[in-house]
Amino acid sequence: MRTRDGGLLLFLLPYIAIGLAVAADLAAGPSLGLLPLIAIGPAFATLTGGLRHVASVALLSLVLSVLLSLYDGLFGTERGITVLVAVLGTSIASLLATRLRQRQHQKLARARAVAKVAHRILLGDVPETLDGLQAAVSYSSATRDARVGGDFYEAVRCRDGVRAVVGDVQGKGLNAVERAAVVLGAYRVAAYDEVTLAGVGRCMERAAGRNLSEEAFATVILAEANADGAVTLINYGHPSPLIVRGDGTACFAEPAEPALPLGLSNLGRGHPTPYRVVLDPGDQMLLYTDGITEARNAAGRFYPLGERASLLRAPDACNALEALRSDVVAHTGGPLADDAAMLLLRR
Repeated sequence: MRTRDGGLLLFLLPYIAIGLAVAADLAAGPSLGLLPLIAIGPAFATLTGGLRHVASVALLSLVLSVLLSLYDGLFGTERGITVLVAVLGTSIASLLATRLRQRQHQKLARARAVAKVAHRILLGDVPETLDGLQAAVSYSSATRDARVGGDFYEAVRCRDGVRAVVGDVQGKGLNAVERAAVVLGAYRVAAYDEVTLAGVGRCMERAAGRNLSEEAFATVILAEANADGAVTLINYGHPSPLIVRGDGTACFAEPAEPALPLGLSNLGRGHPTPYRVVLDPGDQMLLYTDGITEARNAAGRFYPLGERASLLRAPDACNALEALRSDVVAHTGGPLADDAAMLLLRR
């Protein structure tokens, strides 16, 4: 109701302003020179109205300014001409401003439509259940009005269970989107074709080496969950998964040795070593990007993900992940400064 009342008030505001200007001129007479206030009408109309609305207000202002000039005995005089020029000039400027605003809105609408399609192509929907696992995803872009950025995720059924990936490419904006598409595209092919998770990682390494520039890289965490709860992990310089047990205890699944991100294999440190964790019934694993753990509050303190693990105990996986995302935003006190992606798998 408030929105409707506010919209009606904005629509009527130009007419109210014109009415007040006419009343003031009639009450005070021509001596105070209030007639030019009629020009406020077209100026107010351009705030939210379309071209037709602004044109109707402008026409009304011009007609009333002529009639009042005749009534005040100013028509044809220097003052009368000045009033008409002021109203006409304001009307033309208001029409031009309205047209420009409409064009900007159209461009923004097209950009949002493109972003929506890009989001659907790059970050497809993850099924709510995958071979007995509950799954939920969350994505927040740091770029205003954008739906995608440099973070990505995916989870698919494969021959040995479920394979999942969460990654973060260097940079922001369209360059980051392009790099993310390269790495994620390689994963989507390899996740189905490769026999081992290590093979998936090597395919992604080759794609990154061929297509990313020398200074570009991507941190990635790969996971493969089997029906018995065994999870194989391969970590390419990415934040370690958070494991939340059924009893509420939480820990980070750290690799034995750190590894380089994708795209930096030319530095010669070899491939990362796969390692394993086991998820018992009621356990869950959170894959995420550093946009979560590096989110700072006003005091500069990073988001304490491990301390907030209890937020993930909600019965519904999607609600649990949304509670965590909302808590991250509350921690920063505003929009996130970096892209942030999360993928929750619950057994």
